[in-house]
Amino acid sequence: MTALGIGYHHVDVFSPTPFSGNSLAVFLDASALSAEQMVAITKELRHFESIFLEPTQNPKVVRARVFDLFEELDFAGHPVIGAACILHHLLPEANPSERWSVRLNTRTVEVETRRQVGHFDAELDQGRAEFLRSVGSEYDAAIAEQLGLTPADLDPGLRPEVVSTGLRYLLVPLANEAALTRARIARQDFSDLLERLGAQFVYVLDADRMEGRHWNHVGGLEDIATGSAAGCVAAYLRKHERIAASKTVVLNQGRFTGRPSRLRITAVGSGEDITSVRVAGEVALVGEGRLILPSRV
Repeated sequence: MTALGIGYHHVDVFSPTPFSGNSLAVFLDASALSAEQMVAITKELRHFESIFLEPTQNPKVVRARVFDLFEELDFAGHPVIGAACILHHLLPEANPSERWSVRLNTRTVEVETRRQVGHFDAELDQGRAEFLRSVGSEYDAAIAEQLGLTPADLDPGLRPEVVSTGLRYLLVPLANEAALTRARIARQDFSDLLERLGAQFVYVLDADRMEGRHWNHVGGLEDIATGSAAGCVAAYLRKHERIAASKTVVLNQGRFTGRPSRLRITAVGSGEDITSVRVAGEVALVGEGRLILPSRV
């Protein structure tokens, strides 16, 4: 069976220090790979997500496909940020800042990258936010129970809401740090509730302490730092006037996985007219590798 070799770069996103933040594999020229190979590679490397790039005639524009451990995603934050920093790192000239266009399956996003001492910094513009559904109190008991909580653990001043800047998140504000600590996906059928509410994923949030958590559908794996969800959080908090327009604040995530991460979030606009959501963070270069895999996986 013919073997295929492909190189990749390993970065940690939302941290300036290697072996912290959210790890990522970036494949620079994956045009020869099938979708089946891409998901198999992601499962092999066991990062929460991997990103596969295809160059275009414009060196500042790339096509990208993102996979988690289960499927292809239309959008993701930390893979796009990490990939842009690798592209900047590989430029022959040492420009301090660059702008990149990343063409995903359903949209194109813009990323600005900046060289720092020993690492990179990047800001992703996720575009306009969509507020898809404010969840009524009749769902409080079901949401709380499926997160291993009680209705008293939900934030009394903020309602759960489905928000999207590319992926649809059910944002569940919690009452305090103790509730955030206890939260988990407690039911294997949690995705059924998400489907009824029109969401793909859940993100729980302590809005007072600015800290969140996210898991895959069945709760078997907790994400370290979720850039796509962070954009939704920025839009949601701006809508409810918890953050000022155009003001950058820090969202923390990853403490419960042992890899604390800092995501800088900004929302432009007011009410449901949030015209731009930006997510930024530092990126550490960790290493390079090469995979040898059969042409059929």
